[in-house]
Amino acid sequence: MKIIGLIPSRINSSRLPQKPLLEIEGIPLVIHTYRRAKLSKKLNDIFICCDDEKIMNIAKKFKAKAIMTSAHHVNGTERICEAYLKIKKKYDFIIDIQGDEPLISPYQIDQVIDFHVKNKNIDIILPHLLVENLNNPNIVKIVADKKDNVLFLSRAQIPFAFKILSKKIKKHLSIISFLPESLIKYSKTKKTNLEQIEDIELLRALEIGLKIKTIKLKGDSFSVDILNDLKNAKLKMKDDKIFKIYK
Repeated sequence: MKIIGLIPSRINSSRLPQKPLLEIEGIPLVIHTYRRAKLSKKLNDIFICCDDEKIMNIAKKFKAKAIMTSAHHVNGTERICEAYLKIKKKYDFIIDIQGDEPLISPYQIDQVIDFHVKNKNIDIILPHLLVENLNNPNIVKIVADKKDNVLFLSRAQIPFAFKILSKKIKKHLSIISFLPESLIKYSKTKKTNLEQIEDIELLRALEIGLKIKTIKLKGDSFSVDILNDLKNAKLKMKDDKIFKIYK
């Protein structure tokens, strides 16, 4: 099977300007993601999908493969679709690896791929971590049925504790596996109502009828959205075992 990893990365972030270029232990955030993805045993190729020459130049400096994409995409899913179509090669699965998770695990990437290989009829695989139930709108929560089919995604506290307080929630983990035809179908569709309300790009997939299944993983990866996240990532990176392999 041929599997490609695509890392969407955009220069403009309202909360952390030029986020992909911010350094942790002397390495730009997006390069941490790229180097960790390179440690995957399942990916045949990996590209950073960027929208700015600054990111492209950083990729060249660190000998990372990169593809220039439009600056007008509304989200990373659309960005990786453009990159995939530019590559003009056929792959069985496309793995979206968010460029703002510098502590992502290559072992988690491989677990997601293995799960999708066993569930080839599913459009999208969206893994999750079980975490403490915190009221944090930056964390996207997953609600799934007993067969792990994703029913909804929200920034709100769901399921809502009307009678019983759930101690754990399913936190969206930013390693997403797509069937190529499902990614293309998504990208050809305009932004949907729920997607606009919640600002969660995969709600578009649910609204247009794509099937999403989730898998529970273990770990402690998180996206760098605000300055405090960056400080936390810097602290964790010092003792991170995977970082010691590629630094």
